[in-house]
This record gives sequence, C-alpha cells and structure tokens, in this order.
Amino acid sequence: MNKAQAIDLLGGTVAAAAEAIGVTYQAVYKWPDVLPAAIEDRVLAALARKHLPPELIGSQPDKAEA
Repeated sequence: MNKAQAIDLLGGTVAAAAEAIGVTYQAVYKWPDVLPAAIEDRVLAALARKHLPPELIGSQPDKAEA
C-alpha cells in the first residue's frame, strides 16, 4: 500500500488519517511513499474498526453511540 492510498482510505487528509490511527499529523506526514507492513496493518485495522460491527471485531461501541 502506498501513502496516498492509505490517506485516502482514512479520510482523505493527513489530519484525518492521523486521527483514525491515533498518531500525530507529523507522524503521517513522515510516512514513506511505500508503507512498511506495520503501518499498513495499522491502516487496515483502523478501517476494520470503522466499518465492521463491534461484535465482529470484539470491541464495545463508543459511549457516545450508545
């Protein structure tokens, strides 16, 4: 996966991508053009948390949603 793809998948901006995976804007800005497996895994995990039902991924819904 490349950096541009990951940012698009996570909201389209560096800030949205950073928020989605819980890192700073600067951390995303410094990503290499071709993401290492560890960062790609974090991107995919963030997408799973966003799109899969909580009971499928074993997490609880946010209290704001309850």
